[in-house]
Amino acid sequence: MSQTQSKNILITGASGMIGSALVEYLSKCGFSVHQLSRHSSDALFYYDAAAGRVHLCPSIPLLAVINLAGPSIADKRWSEGRKREILDSRQQLTHALATALAESDNKPRSFLSASAIGFYGETGFKVGVDENSPVGSDFLAEVAQAWEEATAPAEAAGINTIHLRFGIVLSPRGGVLKKLLLPFKLGLGGRVGSGLQGMSWISIADVVQIIHKLISNNPECGPINLVAQQPISNLDFSEYLGKSLRRPHFTPLPGFMVKLLFGEMGEALLLGSSRVTSHKLADLGIQLEYPTLPSALTALLNP
Repeated sequence: MSQTQSKNILITGASGMIGSALVEYLSKCGFSVHQLSRHSSDALFYYDAAAGRVHLCPSIPLLAVINLAGPSIADKRWSEGRKREILDSRQQLTHALATALAESDNKPRSFLSASAIGFYGETGFKVGVDENSPVGSDFLAEVAQAWEEATAPAEAAGINTIHLRFGIVLSPRGGVLKKLLLPFKLGLGGRVGSGLQGMSWISIADVVQIIHKLISNNPECGPINLVAQQPISNLDFSEYLGKSLRRPHFTPLPGFMVKLLFGEMGEALLLGSSRVTSHKLADLGIQLEYPTLPSALTALLNP
């Protein structure tokens, strides 16, 4: 492998919460980070959605490709049309990208493609699952499974493919934590529903460090859960967040209001429950910098 190749990384979804943090982190680590454009056919790396093709720059050999693209699943109610958009957008881009990588004369060493712990479906907080657990049967499990299967061309071409099954990624710049900061700062935060539903989470700082280690070491590990080893109840999460902000946290959002306001999306994302851990992080010798929620919130909210 040439020194030039060892510095080139392609990221899709680079403007999102995880992608932007990853671009910043990997650039500081000395990598040349390239982004996939959806808008300019003159870009070095371009996704032509109408044709269903990804165009790669043949003069830039890639060490790794990190696929994070996909519309938010939490920005609006799930109509049947919206659910189809969530599924198709992930599946189509990922398959087009995997196909382009498989056909490239300069195949990357590794292909890291986003997925989610929704792969396992709703299992409840009492039942623990890890990478050995089977796929679930609800909508989020369907999306995750289709997303992972779309990488098949790259895998068939011998590219080491790692499915990043993200838990709830905590960052003050986006996602769940950003949405909760304002109501909690106003003293209007609290548990959602019963508060007994499990939350499998991870700090954005640990996410970018894990991905850095995966592209550097290139382990053939298959799917890997990006979660802390201590899932927590929504009630405890609310308590820790309130204490971190030094604000009261006794204003609950009842379950019936979640269903009324957000429909199926709210039931799945706010009232759904799982207890997901990872045995592969330990197998790979990866230790989290922020293994507990208090330590993560302290670092995130007091940078």
